[in-house]
Amino acid sequence: MVTLDVRPQLLDALSALRDRVASVRLPLPLPGAPRARQTRAELLAQLDDYLVPRLKAPEAPMLAVIGGSTGAGKSTLVNSLVGRQVSEAGVLRPTTRTPVLVCHPDDHHWFAGMRVLPDLLRVWLPADEEEELLTPAGRRSAKARAAAAGAAHELRIETVSTLPRGLTLLDAPDIDSLVVENRTLAAQLICAADVWVMVTTASRYADAVPWHLLRTAKEYKATLVIVLDRVPHQVLAEVSRQYGALLTRAGLGDVPRFTVPELPESAGGGGLLPASAVAPLAGWLLHHTQDPAARQYAVGRTALGALDSLRRRMPELASAVAAQHAAAVRLTTAVEEAYRREGRRVRGRLDAGAVLAGDALTRWRGYPLDTTADELLDSLAESLSALLQCAVAAADERIAEAWRKEPAAGAVPLPTPDREAGERIGAAVRRWRRVLEELAEEEVGRLAKQPLPDPDAVAALLVAALLGGKRARGAGEKLVERIGVQAALRLRDRGGELVGEHLDEVLRAERDRRLAPLDALEVTPEAQAELIAALSVLQKER
Repeated sequence: MVTLDVRPQLLDALSALRDRVASVRLPLPLPGAPRARQTRAELLAQLDDYLVPRLKAPEAPMLAVIGGSTGAGKSTLVNSLVGRQVSEAGVLRPTTRTPVLVCHPDDHHWFAGMRVLPDLLRVWLPADEEEELLTPAGRRSAKARAAAAGAAHELRIETVSTLPRGLTLLDAPDIDSLVVENRTLAAQLICAADVWVMVTTASRYADAVPWHLLRTAKEYKATLVIVLDRVPHQVLAEVSRQYGALLTRAGLGDVPRFTVPELPESAGGGGLLPASAVAPLAGWLLHHTQDPAARQYAVGRTALGALDSLRRRMPELASAVAAQHAAAVRLTTAVEEAYRREGRRVRGRLDAGAVLAGDALTRWRGYPLDTTADELLDSLAESLSALLQCAVAAADERIAEAWRKEPAAGAVPLPTPDREAGERIGAAVRRWRRVLEELAEEEVGRLAKQPLPDPDAVAALLVAALLGGKRARGAGEKLVERIGVQAALRLRDRGGELVGEHLDEVLRAERDRRLAPLDALEVTPEAQAELIAALSVLQKER
């Protein structure tokens, strides 16, 4: 039995790296994002389904996953290796939907729990029912129950005493299935394997999908076995030669390769081939199960290859994370710059007396003979609200223009005219008006002269002086006449502070509303550094 040299510190580093990968967020639709999301999913699957459980339990049975194209004969091959029908084989494709794991009864405990493939629900027969499987009626009953419970997220476990201890076979769905869930699950199962057994046929050996997986296995330095199945006798030598030449050109010439001829049992759907047809493959698997050195090579090669692949794949993921953050910064900067620009423009408009225009200017000219203090305050508040609403609309237009140039903006809605913005801004202006009215009332209450001036009149003059700019110079003079120089200066100073605070508060609130969808995506700068740091710690522990 092989014992891998795995220290607790290495497992801790690997678990920490796994957590960092799981925390990665790639929500922005950048050009490389789909590939990065796939890399993240593959890394998580390989870490959860293979690397972490294998390093935690190096003595666990060797898992050989039988994968291949539709109709390659994977289920028939598994049944023939086991010596009985454990996986349904037939002419209807795809036959294998729920993956089937076959192990010796003494190894059942290794797979009954969530040690490997933790997201797949386990389904198996109680021990006292297994004998029924030897009868046709028992097999039909088992198939019916599997079909009733079968889902893409289940793993059916079969125990067979004829299979040697320490060897586990897993019949995976088709890697080129028309059903997306089947293809995804097949790729996940292959990543959980100690040994990849890739099955193809005389008519399908040049297909693109199997070759992609073969190249992936080579890239990861995984232990790989190739089975050329269902080869007609009359072309067996020629097909084997041609396939061998293709493998050699791809750098896979030294991969163990077994050829299974086309037999009547291959096409009949019976699910079993003569023992002689699969004897070479069975012998290879048995040798690598029972010989400690061979097992150490097979299991260790795949595990170390997966670990080595992290040095290339993790920086790629970290680079994608950095690109996400850079795009998020660009989107955020466009929002902040648009609102900063409008904030400066609003202050400039206030200095120029833009608020004291239209109805507000008419009210001011008629004050106090034809206009009451309350009417003047109302018109000034409405004019300020209109100015702020125009500023928000202009900022949103600039944001939308900038975001249209950014592919990443597809993850967040473009700013559009907000009907509720006017209500929010109006409510904020009314609150600010009440604060100024209370401030004027407090200042009037401090005066020693009698009779005291009307607080509403003082508030109206204060607001006109603060918002009217050059057009309301007379407001300040009238305010001095009403309450004196010192009181007028105090009101002007404090009121000016409140104007600035109010403008900042309104624009900041609207800006934050535009940033909220971006903030919700949680694209942070720490993720890239955390990934690189976790990989560095892992490499040090290795």
